[in-house]
Amino acid sequence: MNMYRFIDFNDEKIDSLLLMELADLTKTLSKNHEYHTEFRVHSYISKAEKKVYVSHFWNHRPEIIMRAGLKSDVYLRALGNMYFTNDKVVARYGNWSETTNIPRFAKQLFALTEDLRIEELCKKARPGMTKEFRIRRNIYNNYFETQLKVNRERSLFPDAIFNLIYLIMNSDTPFFHLPSLNENIDSLMPLLRSTVEHLYDASSTIEVAEICHSIVRLLENNINRDMVNDYFHLYLNPLETQDMHYNDLLRKDPLINDDKVDEKSSGNEEVFEEELKTWHRETKTPGDSFLQFDLNQGTKTDMLTNNAREGEAGDQALAIVQGSAKKTTTKDFSNLETLEKIDTTQGGRNTPYGIENKHAEAIFLTKVSLSPDHFSEYQLLKNHVQIYQKRLKKSIDLTLEHKKALPRSDLQFGKLNRKLIRFFTDEQPRLFHKKNDESKEIDAVFSLLVDCSASMEDKMKETKKGIILFHEALKSVKVPHEVTGFWEDANEASSKLQPNYFKRVIDFTTSLIAQSGPEIMALEAEEDNRDGFAIRIMCERLLRRLEKQKFLIVFSDGEPAALNYSQNGIIDTHAAVVEARKRGIEVFNIFLSQNGVGDEQRKVFQNIYGPYSLVAPTVEELPDLLLPLLKKLLLKSIL
Repeated sequence: MNMYRFIDFNDEKIDSLLLMELADLTKTLSKNHEYHTEFRVHSYISKAEKKVYVSHFWNHRPEIIMRAGLKSDVYLRALGNMYFTNDKVVARYGNWSETTNIPRFAKQLFALTEDLRIEELCKKARPGMTKEFRIRRNIYNNYFETQLKVNRERSLFPDAIFNLIYLIMNSDTPFFHLPSLNENIDSLMPLLRSTVEHLYDASSTIEVAEICHSIVRLLENNINRDMVNDYFHLYLNPLETQDMHYNDLLRKDPLINDDKVDEKSSGNEEVFEEELKTWHRETKTPGDSFLQFDLNQGTKTDMLTNNAREGEAGDQALAIVQGSAKKTTTKDFSNLETLEKIDTTQGGRNTPYGIENKHAEAIFLTKVSLSPDHFSEYQLLKNHVQIYQKRLKKSIDLTLEHKKALPRSDLQFGKLNRKLIRFFTDEQPRLFHKKNDESKEIDAVFSLLVDCSASMEDKMKETKKGIILFHEALKSVKVPHEVTGFWEDANEASSKLQPNYFKRVIDFTTSLIAQSGPEIMALEAEEDNRDGFAIRIMCERLLRRLEKQKFLIVFSDGEPAALNYSQNGIIDTHAAVVEARKRGIEVFNIFLSQNGVGDEQRKVFQNIYGPYSLVAPTVEELPDLLLPLLKKLLLKSIL
């Protein structure tokens, strides 16, 4: 049964390296490291979410066009909208457009014209952006010319007018020919064109909004329906959709008493510049507080309201409760959250497992129950891979011997060599040598991480063969290692908590025992997989080891899939791999499947692991693919 993806036609593979490049560009232009980049149907910036969205419009185009288009989206959002667009004007215009007969046209018109305005400001601020914007305009020109023909044939006149406005504003000649739409609209075109041309002189978001007002008013009484297509998206910042003034925060309800003091302030009163803040994070949102003060009664004075008077004894509010502590029968607070929590909010410093995994929880399963079938099946598979295990062991032994035989003469320090003539003949003579140690050992540790998601169902048997091959080979050369399966429980996962299970079938302490191994057969395909989180968890364990060289081998089909992890799963996993390599852990992926691998899936491997990914149809071919890589890595770990 083929289980690559059951909706493959709707599965956009994301180039993680490109998206990370766009994310870095976003952080640089916005001057804010908390901003992130994601793909959406249309491009816009969400300051509330601190995200820049780039458009799927540029997908499936030649590489140079796709990259230029995506970069131009980032330019317009992270630089243009961030610094040159007035969000309050956008919010007011968006609210006004809902009152018109053509709100879709009104919003898209503003989004289009504001983009064209800030594009010129971006090019002026950073001339290096000119190339990408030129490609952007050429593609959109061709696109809207095609759309204009289609919309005219279908009598979608609002869409055709929108296409015409773009073509007018980007025309290379002032004699742009206006095609005929219908008699009613054709009579408006001269006035429409002159109004559109005023956009060339718009120098602010306010002026763009005013001109768009004029265009919408001109058209809404002459066309009987709104646009059908969506070309651009006008995002309304929720922080700006409602104008909030200081007076809105002042109290409006009257006091119970409205008396005033007879004595006037003399100006000699002693005033203390000390603040007593009444806001607290516990009262950030209204609730049924145990202790709450409402100032419903008081006496007005003419003292400055921003200062405080000296307190008196009568001002002190005392609440004295006397009694014995008893268990309440009305409320149960035993399940309340602990007061001390790790900050896992987006952009916080304490998100060690990545922002995408801030609600993920690691649960370790160490007890493995074995049946007689597990022992017999393991012995069968062990016999099947024994010849390849011997080849792998022999290769490691040869690597050890090669390391022993390496010349250790011509050094810059050590014991003085007898051949001293090079002191006079060589410009930089190397006159020292060292003795080789009699014994060489591998100072390395391995962690084998096994994807136990549902998509591994048809690959698990071959995967187990590969794990057994590694386990027996590493055991034969006395290299400590562990084998851990991982998956996420899809039934228990929610937006606030995602339980991730780690089933450790072989650990470091038992990996070299002769009888170890049958526990591997307890690994089975389960549910979802959150690869980036699992890699970070395993790296924490490896970093606590004292061995010089640390290896993490991930047996996976390379497709992370979990709750709220579909689009960013590949990005997050790639980031986890990069972080591990920076900390000195060699990470590479092994994929075993008799059904082969498609181009899209191979690209996923490349995006996540780079060149350190091996694809083998059977375990028999694994040693031939693995040995060159393993030799290179082991050379670093031999004392």
